[in-house]
Order: sequence, then structure tokens, then C-alpha cells
Amino acid sequence: MFSFLLMTGITSCVSPKKIIYFQGAEEVYKEAQDIAQHYQMKLKPADNIIVKISSDDPALLKPFTRDVTVGSENQTGNLSAGGGISNAYGYTVNNDGFVILPAVGAVQVADLTTEEAAKAIEQAVIKADLMYNPEVTVRLLNARVSVVGAVNRPGVVELSSERNSIIDVLAKAGDVEDAGLKQNIRLFRETNGQRQMYTLDLTKVSVFESPAFYVQQNDMIYVQPNRSKSIKSSAFYTYLTAGGSILGVVSSLIAIIALVK
Repeated sequence: MFSFLLMTGITSCVSPKKIIYFQGAEEVYKEAQDIAQHYQMKLKPADNIIVKISSDDPALLKPFTRDVTVGSENQTGNLSAGGGISNAYGYTVNNDGFVILPAVGAVQVADLTTEEAAKAIEQAVIKADLMYNPEVTVRLLNARVSVVGAVNRPGVVELSSERNSIIDVLAKAGDVEDAGLKQNIRLFRETNGQRQMYTLDLTKVSVFESPAFYVQQNDMIYVQPNRSKSIKSSAFYTYLTAGGSILGVVSSLIAIIALVK
């Protein structure tokens, strides 16, 4: 009987306050709230990006041509919506935060959004006197985060857009396990050569205000298992369970013998 009560206490139901997401939202969101954080990802060293430069005059693209043949019948450039020609090529942001563009040189893009990086490249192209009014777009290729710990599908999560919340990422990882500790989600982030750790509590509505609510590329997310999972996987719990089973059998035998007598 004692062992049964002990096991029941160990494996008893977890308080709803530990498992329900966004508690207090009914009160806080009676009215719409402004979104304080910037959710766009910013470029970092080692990021791979696509730089697409467009122009109405194909000849102006010649300095940037690597995978496009300009000015011939077999031209493989892409026609833009306005009838112009564009080329696109992949670049890697170097350790100093620059991309090296042909005929332009080094352009600082680290700590810029893709839109800001496109503007910086446009200005660099104009400054190099290569085009008067270039159209540049930049797209991040290798955006991903790692999710480990008490989730149903741990692993690397590819980010399909530049707006991804911690909830989006955990959903792609199969959500937090029943034995996962939702009050202590840890997110590790590298910024300007430094690593920071953020702690998020998914049970509180204040999680929306965290600077780590929107993830950045290369973030690492760790979901800590709660104590009940640790206890269940321990040798003590195994022995306790076995002991409880044995005691249950002995108790049943004693009861049968007592009835027989």
C-alpha cells in the first residue's frame, strides 16, 4: 500500500499551471497590443545569401555575370516583370561581415536585414558608377535553428521565412513533450561574437515580449525535461516499481490465505 501511494505521488497529474500556454492572455489581450520586437533576421558571418541584380539594359549586368551570358542569342538571364534582365548568384558573408561583389568590392552586410543589405548593395553599385538605378534583392539561404531536449522531434529546423517565432519552431519539432518543462525553455544566440542565453516561459503571456520570442538563424533551443521524467527513467524508480509489484503479489496471497482459513 505504501509503495502504491508513493508511486502515485511521483506520477500524479501535473498542475495545469505548468502545462497551459499563455496564461493570462484573456486579460492582457482584451485589446490589441503593439508588437515591440523586430522579427526580421539579420545577416551574420558565414550566412549564404542570394544577390539578384536587375536592369533594363543587359550590358550593365556584364560585370556581375557569372552564370548568365549577356548579349547573345543563347542568353540565359532571367526576364524580369518589367522586361529587363537580371542575374542572381550566391555569396557567403565573410568573417568580417562583408560580401565581395565583382566590380564593386566589399560591401558590409552583417547585422543588416536582407532589405537593408539590398539597399547597401544598390548604393555600392551606384557609387562604383556601374548603374544609375539598379534593382537589388537579397535572400537568405541557410536559415535554420537546432532544437534539442524534451521535444517530440528534436533536430535541425529549416526556416521558410524571416518571421519565425519560438512557437513556430517548436511546432515543427513536434511540440514540447508531456514531460518537457515549458517554464524553462532555453535559447542560445550568437550576436557580434558573443553568445547569449534567454529563458522563455511558455505558460506566461509575457513570453510574447521576450527578445527571443522571434528566433534568429543559428539559434539553439533546449527544452529541459521535468523531474518526473528523470525519476521515471532512474534506477530507483525501476526498483520501486518492481518492488511495488512484488508487494502487490504478496498482499494478494496473504488475502487469499486469510480467506481460506
